[in-house]
Amino acid sequence: MITVWLPAPDSEALMGGLPEGFRADVWRGEAELPASADTVEVIVPPYGVGGDRLSRFAELPRLRLVQLESAGVEWIRPYVPEGVVLCNARGAYDRAVAEWVTGVVLSHLLRLPRFERARREERWDYTHTDTLEGKRVLLVGYGSLGSALAPVLTGFGARITAVARRARAGVHGVDELPGLLPEADIVVLLLPLTASTTGLVDAAFLSRMADGALLVNAGRGGLVDTDALVAELYGGRLCAALDVTAPEPLPAGHPLWSAPGLLLTPHTAGSNGTPPARAMALARAQLVRYATGAPLANVIGPEGY
Repeated sequence: MITVWLPAPDSEALMGGLPEGFRADVWRGEAELPASADTVEVIVPPYGVGGDRLSRFAELPRLRLVQLESAGVEWIRPYVPEGVVLCNARGAYDRAVAEWVTGVVLSHLLRLPRFERARREERWDYTHTDTLEGKRVLLVGYGSLGSALAPVLTGFGARITAVARRARAGVHGVDELPGLLPEADIVVLLLPLTASTTGLVDAAFLSRMADGALLVNAGRGGLVDTDALVAELYGGRLCAALDVTAPEPLPAGHPLWSAPGLLLTPHTAGSNGTPPARAMALARAQLVRYATGAPLANVIGPEGY
């Protein structure tokens, strides 16, 4: 019998029941580990557990696999012991994030924040609005999320340019960004946070974006140099829609709270609808692979992808 730790009491139900040959305990990130600490082989940890708790993974003698509910891995990767495989929930959040990106882009183009401010002030603030049709959208990160988002945006008539870590057919390499940025009306960040992507969107990156362009971050806050973005927003040259920030959550008084041209949501892009069930379904499929010795899916390599 293989022991797995699940992140919540309803996790087993969300995944449609444990595969044959498994038994489960629930570990919600408490300091006290379950009594099965000596036998647990697989952990599906709750998102955002602190490093002081995650460091205890080194005490688990039979741990072999950490399967995440999240797509991002930066919060847990340093605490996964050598020899233990780390896998993420790639694919579980594709539709949700695609909806969020589309929603904030349309909100920006249709001037919805402006009209909501006018409503609160009881002003009839007519103005001409914009359209997604014909807009040049640069997707920076073209894995599972980017591949799901591209057809949604093209359905509105947008023109997509895709960028990935390495160039391939129909996709540009990240080294080509300096030449691509000035041509984009909208730049969407969908990258994971790694040593090579941290701070990628710095002052030089932002300066290459066209006047009036929109930066959308649905990846991780650490991709962006916050001070550089704040300078562009307060200068009025660029606009932004952020679901993630650095720091996160934002402290009281942070300049992003009152930045002009900004639409801000509190890391909710993956929270709409069915992603938790999708993530647990992926986890169940992974348990089957683990038990049968089949190759595991979504294995995180040394570069954090």
